[in-house]
Amino acid sequence: MGRMHSGGKGISDSALPYRRTPPSWLKVSPADVTEHVLKLSKKGLTPSQIGVILRDSHGIAQVKNVTGNKILRILKANGIAPEIPEDLYHLIKKAVAMRKHLEKNKKDKDSKFRLILVESRVHRLARYYRTAKVLPPTWKYESATASALVS
Repeated sequence: MGRMHSGGKGISDSALPYRRTPPSWLKVSPADVTEHVLKLSKKGLTPSQIGVILRDSHGIAQVKNVTGNKILRILKANGIAPEIPEDLYHLIKKAVAMRKHLEKNKKDKDSKFRLILVESRVHRLARYYRTAKVLPPTWKYESATASALVS
């Protein structure tokens, strides 16, 4: 799949192992992993940050292979999933930072152009999440109220 606002096609990708079972040397129970995920989430970490910590510090390459559920599904089952999806959150955060920059630097035309591109990605992603019923159908991105979403 190509990029939205550039000509690149991007072939870089991570390679997951073919076997979907946890490695034989990994001696952690699914309950322990779930408990760890919940503990890290209560500290305020996002699902991807939780995955990185489990991979780097605890040797759990894929939470799904061990528990049978992905990190976000574990969080949803326990009612502590973030209200807006992580990718949308980070795009909104980027747009808010760009708007703040543009308030100080009004003549920065390139930044203004890039803001339009970022906000169009926000609108496209929000439309997808509304149709996928992750966001309520009345949810709308507005630049005036966006800083309250990411604070």
